[in-house]
Amino acid sequence: MPIRQGISISLTKLVRQSNRVFCLRPPLRALIALGAIACCSTTGAIAQETPKPQTPAGTSSAGQTRSRPSKVPGVGLYNLLQEKSIVFPNIASSTERFSAGQKFQLFVNNSISVNALVTAAAGSAISQANNSPTGFGQGWDAYGKRFGSSMATSASSEFFGTFILAAALHQDPRFYSEVNPSFGHAVKYSVQRVFVTRNDDGRDVANWSGLVGPAMAEGLANVYWPDRNRTVGDTLMRYGLDIATKAGGNVLREYWPVFYGKVRHVSRTTTGHN
Repeated sequence: MPIRQGISISLTKLVRQSNRVFCLRPPLRALIALGAIACCSTTGAIAQETPKPQTPAGTSSAGQTRSRPSKVPGVGLYNLLQEKSIVFPNIASSTERFSAGQKFQLFVNNSISVNALVTAAAGSAISQANNSPTGFGQGWDAYGKRFGSSMATSASSEFFGTFILAAALHQDPRFYSEVNPSFGHAVKYSVQRVFVTRNDDGRDVANWSGLVGPAMAEGLANVYWPDRNRTVGDTLMRYGLDIATKAGGNVLREYWPVFYGKVRHVSRTTTGHN
């Protein structure tokens, strides 16, 4: 009997240990799911891309004239962004109507963009230095938890705001940059666009998708945040930081087309001289 009881206890311990290994932390599971979505959507997009016959500008295949799609100011500069920037994928390059499928693709692109990765890495480092949230502790394992939580929250915010709510409310989740703005005007415009956005018809409306999406994401984040950091006050504080970060990111988006255009110009000039 003692031998059987010992074997039974050992088996119970092994099962518990295997369950702990199998039950990955929610942020890590969210990242794995996001990666799968990104791979599937990217594969589908590539599979659907087929070469289109070239037609003269301003004419249709039937030989009839048609109006060109309207572009935001600075056509030559913003055409550079047709390459789908991996830094800020949500900068608009035209005013063409955005379909629900395009909003889903934008949600995926935003979630795995360079901006999302850098913001999560830098934010996690600052939180690590401030020991926030306190429930994660310190060390590389704690930094991994913070980074995974940040990426998961960012992805869920994009899912709710950029895709679900934007599609349901017929709002345009893209950011429309201006050409060569002054710094003061850029700051004012960037903060304004946190609360105001365009709808699918091009009219300015209250940015419910951009405001409610992060709130829903922070509410969901309480599922995988430490127990001691799931209070209403902590959730509201994280939401406030999300809004402030979005405003700061908009300032970068305001200047990104100008910066990107100058970098491309310098790069081409240098290559031409070589």
